[in-house]
Amino acid sequence: MHMNHLANRLRDAAGALPPGPVPLAALAEAHGGAWQASLLVLLSAPCLLPIPGVGSVLSLGLALLAAMLWLWPHEALPPRLARVHLPREGAARSLDLLARFYDRLQPMTRSRWTPLAGRTARWWLAPLTLAMAVLIFLPIPFGNLLPAVSLMLAGVALLARDGVLMLGAVGVAAGALASSATFLALGWQAGAALLGWA
Repeated sequence: MHMNHLANRLRDAAGALPPGPVPLAALAEAHGGAWQASLLVLLSAPCLLPIPGVGSVLSLGLALLAAMLWLWPHEALPPRLARVHLPREGAARSLDLLARFYDRLQPMTRSRWTPLAGRTARWWLAPLTLAMAVLIFLPIPFGNLLPAVSLMLAGVALLARDGVLMLGAVGVAAGALASSATFLALGWQAGAALLGWA
């Protein structure tokens, strides 16, 4: 889906929300079947902030999303999740923020190398999302940054069908895995030395 079209669609949906709580099904419908990609962006973005506990909580949501990417390849939300309601103000704010975010990203994205960012991408994007969720969950100093950037790039790549951007997301994920493994190895060695195990 073209980013400008999606941004306008979300902006219109934000202004047309009915009074009262809004079901998640309505928000998913506003995305025109692209709710999984937007959910990647929404759950990953707060992990960039150095707020204690945010990553631990949202990593669980990302792990659940990884399972949905693998097991639920449908445009509609799973029925149980579709019946969850959000306050109208929060729903409208989320749609408006996503619309502005996609507007800014539009000049940097375009449909290219689409097989890497199409429907079949879920077969490898699901395990990648789960791996990044685990890294976000681990208490590694500044360890949330690269995994969150990787998942945000992947979400935008899915929306824009941008295979080049998806390759960038995979590259950032590889860097996240490498840096986290290095930190954990150094931490293990330091702990072993302190305890006299080395």
